[in-house]
Order: sequence, then C-alpha cells, then structure tokens
Amino acid sequence: MAGRRSVADCVLPWVRGLTPYAPGLSAEDLKRRWGISECVKLASNENPLGPSPLALRAMADACPLVARYPDGGGRLLKEALAGHLGVSSEEILLGNGSNELIELVARAFLSVGLSAVVPEFAFVIFSSVVRATGAEPRVAPARGLAHDLRAVRRTIAPNTRVVFLANPNNPTGTIFTRREWKEFLADLPRGVVVVVDEAYAEFVEDHDYPDSMREREAEAAVLTVRTFSKAYGLAGLRIGYGVGPSELVSALERVRQPFNVNTLAQVAAAAALKDREHVERTVKNNREGMAYLRRELTRLGLRVEPSWANFLLFSVARGNEVHERLLAKGVIVRPLAAYGLEDYLRVSIGTPKENRFFIERLEEVLRR
Repeated sequence: MAGRRSVADCVLPWVRGLTPYAPGLSAEDLKRRWGISECVKLASNENPLGPSPLALRAMADACPLVARYPDGGGRLLKEALAGHLGVSSEEILLGNGSNELIELVARAFLSVGLSAVVPEFAFVIFSSVVRATGAEPRVAPARGLAHDLRAVRRTIAPNTRVVFLANPNNPTGTIFTRREWKEFLADLPRGVVVVVDEAYAEFVEDHDYPDSMREREAEAAVLTVRTFSKAYGLAGLRIGYGVGPSELVSALERVRQPFNVNTLAQVAAAAALKDREHVERTVKNNREGMAYLRRELTRLGLRVEPSWANFLLFSVARGNEVHERLLAKGVIVRPLAAYGLEDYLRVSIGTPKENRFFIERLEEVLRR
C-alpha cells in the first residue's frame, strides 16, 4: 500500500547507526566451527578459577526459590555490600551486570541535544549507550593508550551531562592515578555526572590507584561501578553494583526495571563476598600468569603494554589475521579493530595450563 512505513522507517535515526555488541566466539562455537577438541577462551576477561564454592552452594540452596520473583530491592545483597565496602545501603544500586548501570545513567541524564564525554579507546559500551539516547558522544583524546583526564576536562561542553571513565580501562588495561583524579574532580563543573567503571579494581596492586568511592568532592555526582563478573567469577549471572551519593542512586532507581537482578545472582554475590581466600587465589593467579605471559610475549619479540587488569594488550602486525590463525589452533583472544587498534590483540590471563597453550600456539602462528 502506498505510503506504508516499514519497520526500518520507524527506527529512530540515532539507533539505525548503532552496531550491536559483538561478544566473540565461545569455546563451543570454536569446536564446532573448526572441528577441534581442545581449545582455550582467553578473550572475555573471565575468572579462570571459576566462582567461589560458597557461591555455588548458595545458588544450589536457592534453586527452589526461582518460582518466585526475586527481592526487587536486593536488601540482603545491599546489606552485605554495605558492610563489605563501609557505605550505606542507600548509596548502593544493583544491576544486571555493571553494563545495565552504565545504561541507566544514560537513560536518566541524556537525551537529544545533550552530550557525554567518552575517552578515546574506552570501553565501547560507553559510546553505544550515549548514542542510543540520541545524545552526542564527545571523544577525549588519549595520552598514548591511557585516559588523559585533562583532555577529558577540556572536552566537557556546556551541554555535557555525563563523563564516562574506566579505571582500569578495558581494553587497554591502563589506570589514572590518585593525583590525576583529584585534579580532575577539583575542576569538574557542577551538574555533570561522572561514572567510573572499576570492573577490574580487585586486580590493581598500585598505591597510586584512587578509591573513587571515597576520594570525591562532597558535592560531586560520582557513581563508582563494579562487577561480580571478573574477580568473583560470576559473569554468567550478570550481577554488578554501583556506589554513589544517595541522591544520585535515587534518581537511577526511577529508571531501573523491577526485579532486574535475579535470585541466584543475589545469593551467589552475597556468598562470594564472604570468600576472601578465593579472591586472593584469583589475584595471585592473575599476578603470576601476567608475569609469565609478559615474559613470553616479550621473548617472541612482541611489545606488551602495561596493564593493571586481568588481561594484556600486545601489538602484533596484522592482528585480525593472527587472531584467525589462533582460532584455527584452538585459541580465542580478542581482536581490537573496533577500537581502531588493528595491530593489537587482547589476551585474558588464564590458568597456567591455558597460558602455556596460548603461548605455544601463538609461537606456531608467528613462525609461518
């Protein structure tokens, strides 16, 4: 019928230009695609040791409860986090992964005609959630591969409402320091919300790393976002949390969907907080694995970037081609062409066995 609109015609213009997030291959996908029996996935920065046994037991005990809706306010998990972090429950927001919290900020504070500042080489989701609201992502140039907070400040415009930062940053593994953070906050305009994504905070062993939950100006609207997906090994449950001023948290609660965090995620996260030994084993495995991979990658003549997270960024000519060759040999790493880093690959720290498997296969690929 003449004049009839298609679905594509109804999509908002700023949504049409979005590219869906590409999660990468799973180990099962790789086995089917290449017909191989042994493979390692070192592409998604997951915990190679898995979740805490306490979390597994808590989930098993809670399984009979899944016929009921979860606790919509997450009271028990918020209380556990409040005690663990030394904050009040009113300062905590729970999310279906930390990604949801990032999206809630965009929904609450951005719209057409407004802007958000996103550092160059920052987590790709930042720009995606900004564009999904019709707002403009303003890119602050990096210093090398790291956030330049002075450049971020210069990029803030009169219509800027949100600044997104990651510390450590994914995919580069870099951090900004306490001095840089304090200088940035001291010059921050009023009315700008700052999101600090600290998904990898538990892995940082550096005295210059700032505590954004506490080291903020009294009136600064700072939301620190963390996750149980990395150090706690609960990526499949999608559970994250944010900590910020109660007024900011209250505003975000208004756009949060009801029952956004499922029952098993809530009980597993609360149990995982109690198992400090598991986190310590995870951090130790990461420290030792990173030292091994850095040494071996350097031996292979590759430049390895500094990292404070649970992955390494290394440069290799024709990164996408090397990535494909590694897939054929049973190794999944992350290509970074989407970030404009075509000659880089990102590899997560695995178990000692997984790390050796990766190095052996990479050496074979580089010999060709």
